[in-house]
Amino acid sequence: MLNVHNLTLSFAGSDLFSNITFKLNKGDRVGLIGKNGAGKSTLLKVLSKDIESSGGTLAFEKDVQLGFLRQDIDFVEGRTILEEAYQAFEEIKEIEGKLENINAALASRTDYESESYNQLIHDLTDMTERYELLGGYNYQGDTEKILQGLGFQREDFDKLTDTFSGGWRMRIELAKLLLQNNDVLLLDEPTNHLDIESIIWLENFLKNYSGAIVLVSHDKMFLDNVTNRTIEISLGQIYDYKKPYSEFLLLRGEIKEKQLQAQKNQEKEIKAKQQLIEKFRAKANKASMAQSLIKQLDKVERIEVDADDNAAMNIRFAISKEPGKVVVEAKNMSKSYGDKHVLDNVNLLIERNSRIAFVGQNGQGKSTLAKMMVGDIPFEGHLKLGHNVEIGYFAQNQSEHLPPEETVLEIMQNAANDSNRARVRDMLGAFLFGGDAVDKKAKVLSGGERNRLALCKLLLSPFNVLIMDEPTNHLDIVSKNVLKEALKRYKGTLIIVSHDRDFLQGLTASVYGFKDKVIKEYLGDIDYFLEEHKLENLREAEKKTKVVVKKESKKEAYKLSRQEEKELKQLKNKLSKVERTIADLEKEILNMDAELAEDYEKTAADPVFFEKYQAKKEALDVLMEDWALLDEKTTNFS
Repeated sequence: MLNVHNLTLSFAGSDLFSNITFKLNKGDRVGLIGKNGAGKSTLLKVLSKDIESSGGTLAFEKDVQLGFLRQDIDFVEGRTILEEAYQAFEEIKEIEGKLENINAALASRTDYESESYNQLIHDLTDMTERYELLGGYNYQGDTEKILQGLGFQREDFDKLTDTFSGGWRMRIELAKLLLQNNDVLLLDEPTNHLDIESIIWLENFLKNYSGAIVLVSHDKMFLDNVTNRTIEISLGQIYDYKKPYSEFLLLRGEIKEKQLQAQKNQEKEIKAKQQLIEKFRAKANKASMAQSLIKQLDKVERIEVDADDNAAMNIRFAISKEPGKVVVEAKNMSKSYGDKHVLDNVNLLIERNSRIAFVGQNGQGKSTLAKMMVGDIPFEGHLKLGHNVEIGYFAQNQSEHLPPEETVLEIMQNAANDSNRARVRDMLGAFLFGGDAVDKKAKVLSGGERNRLALCKLLLSPFNVLIMDEPTNHLDIVSKNVLKEALKRYKGTLIIVSHDRDFLQGLTASVYGFKDKVIKEYLGDIDYFLEEHKLENLREAEKKTKVVVKKESKKEAYKLSRQEEKELKQLKNKLSKVERTIADLEKEILNMDAELAEDYEKTAADPVFFEKYQAKKEALDVLMEDWALLDEKTTNFS
């Protein structure tokens, strides 16, 4: 579908990447990874022809259609969500307009025998066939299905896009791409503005996508669940393996280990020959032998070891002072935005050293509650901070508030006080802003660099309660791992809003689930929450099924024979057994995910681990199909 050969891109005389070559085939789902600034988003822009390369070639197969989810989008004002989503169907909408004109013309004409009238009939037939071929009778239903999968409610469909935040507008753009019949999808951090439920929906959609996908993401679990190939950009070169992210790491580590061993053996041989050369060179009768060895060494192709970019930021969250036992107490807190009620009569008691994750669909009040707790927005009800509580707050859009014309160093110095101003440069160095990087203006920083700077700035003020709203947005995988380890070591109270399942694994001791203006506490980490959430959804579906069965049974009970009643009972027993097996298997998979996240090297060293892991996932898929079949038989039993 696409051939990339010797592609090079240079900025200010320096190569961002050089002479990279790869081929994209149908069915490839490529995870494009690398550190912030490595050139991932830039490579997508080159592939989409948004920018020109400095050298090399791009060769597309004939008639290949390409869709690109950019980080910066620009909507036409005045359109509703549905109207904007329908822009994905340009030809269908164009044909609809033509059909409307033809039908209007036919309704006003009476010259039924004329050639022009017959031509209208002919055009109507052609247009109708083309309309049907393009899916004109299905596109509205498909659009609603995709929008709902990405978290929109039906009541949102007729609202203007102008009234939605950038994150929700990004979802509309993603919906348009998924609705188009593209052969290649280029997705630049598609999960940044999605909640966990929408991410899981998107995973399932992309796994069944028939074309090719190249996606930039820093969500390890998303990469593992979606991709079947990984391309890493590191120090201007690429490393290409037909494996999802976690398996790629394992394979690349093994290859590098073999390279190191081969290089070591080669160096021994070279050293031995060099010693012989020195020995023979001084003897006249051995001079020809020395020259022969020199020629042999000249012909040796030196083994090179893949270079790694091991630079990583260094974070340590210290506690300012010991707070009281209760750090936050809230009573009857409510918040509305106009007619929209987000939170209603919330009561919370958060004790010292609690570690809490706020999880739920977008718009359910997670960020709103965080802002209420730090006093950023007004609300109804009462909130009291405990004795000696000092809050450090990282807002979701924290990096957007950096003054664009100030340099990295100026931003930090202006935020510092007399006690820590002298340490500003050291702090910046720990966050990978060394040398000339401190003189960069905020407006030219990448998303990841802006987030790193915002994190660094946060550490200038003392705190013992840390509230972080989506801190991992735009951070590369290495930086996210460093941040996660720092938060694990943090001894204070932690409240974190995040949609990143891998990041949250093992990080918190409880999860607050936000849904329908109510907050429910789950005593466990994100794996426990997801497991319970699935079971709750299953129980809800089961309750609905039972209501239907009960309703039908009451009306038609007299028609059921003893044999039929026996069969119905057996079906229900099988359904219950399958549900228990599903719950057990999901728990085993979640435990394996946690095991992999906790000690990757040790787990990955087990040669059968990934085989067991894949087998359990496949078994779960089969069980889910069995459950659906049994559920349908039970519901429709007569």
